[in-house]
Amino acid sequence: MRGLLTFPNPVNETSARFVAGSVAVLAVVTIAFQQGWLIPVLAYGFVARVLTGPTLSPLALLATRVVTPRLRVRHRYSPGPAKRFAQGIGAVFTLTATALYYAAGAHTASFALLAVLAVFASLEAAIGLCVGCQAFYLGMRLGLVPPSVCEDCARVLTAETA
Repeated sequence: MRGLLTFPNPVNETSARFVAGSVAVLAVVTIAFQQGWLIPVLAYGFVARVLTGPTLSPLALLATRVVTPRLRVRHRYSPGPAKRFAQGIGAVFTLTATALYYAAGAHTASFALLAVLAVFASLEAAIGLCVGCQAFYLGMRLGLVPPSVCEDCARVLTAETA
């Protein structure tokens, strides 16, 4: 069980960007076609990735086992804790959207959250800008996240300020 609840470190950016692009497309389809049933599907994916990395996430498995290995590109890697934090933000957004849609009947508010999520996911997919990762690094700079959580991140931040 302990091995199941792990997150990769480092994370292959190619895989992360593929997953982000897929999430962006699913979020836009959900909004455009008013398909509320897809909101918990998105939420499941984020919760699965936070808890187990790619192990229980169909999108992440597709990215890490099928798509990424077939691409002949130079892969870049980034620290896992920042990516896990970003997945956690996605989980909060999609779980909240699910609750708004089903429990509160607030469909517009739910779709608004998904629209923000689609923008963030599109930024990562298109240009490699992980907004959740940037929030994580800001938390480290402000002292809210101790350096022991991500030593690689701490080294990068120390090098940037030197």
